[in-house]
Amino acid sequence: MKDLPAAALVQIAGYFQALAEPTRLQILNLLRQEERRVGDLAELCGFSAANISRHLAVLQQHGLVERESRGTSAYFRIADASVYQLCDLVCGNIARQSDRMVLERAAFFPVQPELQSPSRPQAPRARKSLAKR
Repeated sequence: MKDLPAAALVQIAGYFQALAEPTRLQILNLLRQEERRVGDLAELCGFSAANISRHLAVLQQHGLVERESRGTSAYFRIADASVYQLCDLVCGNIARQSDRMVLERAAFFPVQPELQSPSRPQAPRARKSLAKR
C-alpha cells in the first residue's frame, strides 16, 4: 500500500468494510461450496431474504460476488476467489495470536504437579498418620 493516493485508500477501506460484517463472511463461506439463490442463503444464514439481498448488494458492489438471473431466480457465486486466500491469511494470523496469548497466560498459571493427576495415590506421610489411629 506504499504511496497510494487517498482515493485508492478509500476504495481499499470500502473493500475491507464489506468483509467486516459476520453475515457477509458467512455468505462468502456458503458460496465457497457452490452458487446459491438468495432464498437458500437466507434459510442457511437464518435471516430474511431482504436482509441477505442487502448484504449481497454490498458484496457485489465490491466485486466479491456476481449475480446471474435464471428465470425468476437470481443466483449468486463468487466473483473473486482470491478473497478466500485473504480470509485464510487472516484466520491463520488470528490463530497464531490466540496461541501466543495462551502461552503468555500459561506463564502466570503454571501447572503444578499435584494438580496434574487427581487419581494419584495418597502421599506416604498421610498414610502413616492414618495408620497410627
